[in-house]
Amino acid sequence: DTMWLKLPETEIVGVADLNPAGLEKALAKLKVTVGFADYREMLAKAKPEVVAIGMRNIELHREVALAAIAAGVRGIYIEKAFCRTPAEADEIVAACTKAGVKLAIAHRNRYHPALPAVEKLVADGTLGKLIEIRCRGKEDARGGSLDLWVLGSHLLNLAAFFAGKPVACTATVLQDGKPATKADVKEGAEGVGPLAGNEVHARYETERGVPVFFDSIANAGDKAAGFGLQLIGTKGVIDLRIDEQPLAHLLAGNPFDPVMEPRAWTPITSAGLGRPEPLLDVRSQTGDHLLPGRDLIAAIREDREPLCSAADGRLVVEMICAVFESHRLGGQRVAFPLANRQNPLAQLP
Repeated sequence: DTMWLKLPETEIVGVADLNPAGLEKALAKLKVTVGFADYREMLAKAKPEVVAIGMRNIELHREVALAAIAAGVRGIYIEKAFCRTPAEADEIVAACTKAGVKLAIAHRNRYHPALPAVEKLVADGTLGKLIEIRCRGKEDARGGSLDLWVLGSHLLNLAAFFAGKPVACTATVLQDGKPATKADVKEGAEGVGPLAGNEVHARYETERGVPVFFDSIANAGDKAAGFGLQLIGTKGVIDLRIDEQPLAHLLAGNPFDPVMEPRAWTPITSAGLGRPEPLLDVRSQTGDHLLPGRDLIAAIREDREPLCSAADGRLVVEMICAVFESHRLGGQRVAFPLANRQNPLAQLP
């Protein structure tokens, strides 16, 4: 919500929060005098061109997004996770397409200015042949399925950027070391819907032939590590630490060939490998969502999709639910697009 205060090309015309105390705080924080308890009233009276859907709990994301589209907004910036099921994502994507609305997902690292430099290093063979991508969540108390939803969404978005769209998924979801069952399913935190499992192990096949792995175990993480992904090639590894600066580092050399000489991690900036970062405020530009906000505005003006679009958000939701669908089917390989568009954990036998 505060990102718009730092974008002089925008003006905040209203804020909605059905919690009176929350609304009061939001008005003060955003320096706005027009507040609403009902977001529908805000859409009707303030008539915004762009709507930010910033609630952390996602159970209302679909409802609010569809209402905003129906109200005639031109753009939407929405918190991750995007929504609860592929079916909900289908509705939002279809509504955006029909109305010409540009929707951007707040996977802020997808907008990071160093990402094109990383992409170039992969393309020019610096890593040799890219043979796999490894992702791990924060693995704190949310480890497992909630970690997959809340933090894994960032990682899967970036993994699909480098490996291409997923073709299939095989996965296992465990609760205290045993396969999660219907008895383990409870309503998940942050509005994600039915949830089970404090340990997740998943493998995706991708259209570029690069396997992507996601793993998360509750309370297995270390605050000094975890929450990132590694692009592993025959000539080196590129490590991306989510929300860190620098975002990426290269470790040159065959990762499967132990050597006596020490190897150094070389930072990758927007200027390239080992070069100083020319953008002095890159942490703020990405961390405060300024680059995503400006990309959304440009997408509206240029009539193009944002760098992280509604379709990208749907793909991530589908990748998450594919894990649960494979588990529901006993670890079977499930193909994309998923035939099951609902939450598979609600359907466990």
